[in-house]
Amino acid sequence: MTDQYTTNALRLLQVTDDFRAGLSDEFSAVHGISVNEFLMLLHLERSASNRLSRVDLAKRMHVSASTITRMAAPMEKIGLVGRQMDQRDARLVFVVTTDAGKEKLSQALATFSKRASYLFSDRWEDEEVDQFASMLRRLIAGTGDTLA
Repeated sequence: MTDQYTTNALRLLQVTDDFRAGLSDEFSAVHGISVNEFLMLLHLERSASNRLSRVDLAKRMHVSASTITRMAAPMEKIGLVGRQMDQRDARLVFVVTTDAGKEKLSQALATFSKRASYLFSDRWEDEEVDQFASMLRRLIAGTGDTLA
């Protein structure tokens, strides 16, 4: 028998997986990017200086720096991200979003917003969405939320 906390956490994982799967199909077909590539572009866009080191990007995305390197390489080849050297320390390289990457992110955010709207508007009233948003803010408090 599972307790309510376990059940709720499992439900969060399930809805996240379902949402991500639908998003993945549409992002791939319409925008030619993966959900992780979308998240990389979003993290870069939401960072204070619109650039992040591979290590900082890895921390935000909960992956290794080598994963960021593998993800960024094909994105760099197609012009969505670039590299920028630190002016004071040549060993430090930042990942930056190009104009093409910003445009791709803008288009993908529209798709994301549409899917998010479907997720909530079909099931909940506006007041319920506001209550859920408040609960989510409490849930992620202190986690270093960088996307919302």
